[in-house]
Amino acid sequence: MAQIFPKWTNKVPLYVAVGAGLTLIMIVGLVWYYASPSYTDVGYRPTQPVPYSHKVHARDLGLDCRFCHTGVESSPVAGLPPTKTCMNCHNMIKADSEKLALVRESFSSGKPLEWVRIHKSPDYVYFDHSAHINVGVGCASCHGNVAEMEVVAQHETLSMGWCLTCHRNPEDHLRPASEITNMNWTPPANQAEFAAKQIERLKIKAPITDCTGCHR
Repeated sequence: MAQIFPKWTNKVPLYVAVGAGLTLIMIVGLVWYYASPSYTDVGYRPTQPVPYSHKVHARDLGLDCRFCHTGVESSPVAGLPPTKTCMNCHNMIKADSEKLALVRESFSSGKPLEWVRIHKSPDYVYFDHSAHINVGVGCASCHGNVAEMEVVAQHETLSMGWCLTCHRNPEDHLRPASEITNMNWTPPANQAEFAAKQIERLKIKAPITDCTGCHR
């Protein structure tokens, strides 16, 4: 009796199974990357109500991060400067600039500027800026070199895996207190020795990887 289907059709189930498997792997891979913070969050650069340039203020003028973010050493949040801080300079410098119209309006009305938040951890995560700053973790470790950013963008994923990587091996991120806001600081040759002394002197509990360290 003649065959209804040609012999090669015997391999169709194998081709379908292999194709389905490869398709599933591709879908998982695409979702793994395109739905991850590396793609969705890194590079996030929203338009702010006022075109504030960190490159001009932090790099060219040399303003320290703590001039505006006053709570970073004593509070869980770094904080944003009140409009009065801006006007301390801009009541004389570029006082009539059109770009600063909203700043002048905010100062006159007393209504704060509504800046768009860039770096945000989930509500179920507790992050304390002061706890990191006071043991020697510099601003650039999390925020990147903002002194070179015309418009600030998110530099790291801020994911749990990224945090744990640092918590398990914090040595490369610890620096002297005088270098906390130095955006161009790099670990010196004796970094391991310095970090060991820093951990001992400040009684840093490393690695902090238990759940209650961040989820409270």
